[in-house]
Amino acid sequence: MKKTLIGLTLTALTSGIAQSAIAETSLNVVGTWSAVSLHKNFEAPFWTQRLPEASDGQIQVQMTTFDQMGIEGSDVFNYLKNGLFNIGMTFSDYVGGEAPALEGLDLPMMTTDPDKAREVSEAFMPIAEKTMQSQYNAHVLAIAPNTPQVVFCNTPIKNLGDLQGKKVRASGRTTAEFLSAIGAQSTVMAFNEVPGSLERGVIDCAVTGSLSGYNSGWQDVADYLLPLPIGGWDTVITAVSNDTWSSLDDETKQTIEDQIEPGFVDPVWNNLAKDEQQGIACLTGSGDCEHGEPGDMNLVEVTDADRERAHQALVDAVLPSWASRIDDETISLWNENVAPLVALPIVK
Repeated sequence: MKKTLIGLTLTALTSGIAQSAIAETSLNVVGTWSAVSLHKNFEAPFWTQRLPEASDGQIQVQMTTFDQMGIEGSDVFNYLKNGLFNIGMTFSDYVGGEAPALEGLDLPMMTTDPDKAREVSEAFMPIAEKTMQSQYNAHVLAIAPNTPQVVFCNTPIKNLGDLQGKKVRASGRTTAEFLSAIGAQSTVMAFNEVPGSLERGVIDCAVTGSLSGYNSGWQDVADYLLPLPIGGWDTVITAVSNDTWSSLDDETKQTIEDQIEPGFVDPVWNNLAKDEQQGIACLTGSGDCEHGEPGDMNLVEVTDADRERAHQALVDAVLPSWASRIDDETISLWNENVAPLVALPIVK
């Protein structure tokens, strides 16, 4: 018997439903920011092309993004829980306010290279699954990064210490805590509000992914780039509601599970170093930019002193603060699975 898994949906999700009515399974999927490379180059191709092809057309997908729907990234998993769509993606630090355990997936300066960051994301999976189940009645399908979260400034800086006293945008609480720990005035602000705020001088600096910033035109309103990943890797959790997952037959579940790692997770991680390099090249003009007209931002050299100061802010301020917000089971899972990889045990 054919079944269609479509919950209550907004107009942005309804296009293509008539076409997919003949499919065995139809899924409504909500991705991240429509302008960023993660969505354009990886999320959309996997869900709208690879998965339907791999299932011989038995899985059809209608996809949009949370900004195209007009909802906040922090609300994606609540809408998922309420049945508005079947599968949703958002950044782990966006939901830290109501699910603080997920903040630990991407603590600032916990890792500084892609391979280690992937190890951490895989080791974090038990915490992510426990939290998504209890908070959102959902199952984690994937964890993948955006790009390293670096610093854009519209005023001159020479090093990390120059952020002291400056108003700096953060995307989430742990990055804001990190910035406060190094003496900056942190403020949490939505991604799409940043260019105007930089241009008007409401803020002095902002943290986001290098390529995400380029694709959104931040090079037009900022002059200095510090390529130190003080905002982590901007990790994204992809989850399916338990109601949807339990209604799928075993073959459909197996197809999704078999395809999502080689078709989505692996390509994102494997391309991360290139995206990081491209972001810097496109923002500063130092190297070939494959994404359009390069900017002319000033590239600030990262020093060993910057790295040491950043690590101490993580150890002295960010990790203890996060530990105070999570339960004993999460701490145990962290110490068992993640802490050995990054030498950051939580001692109560």
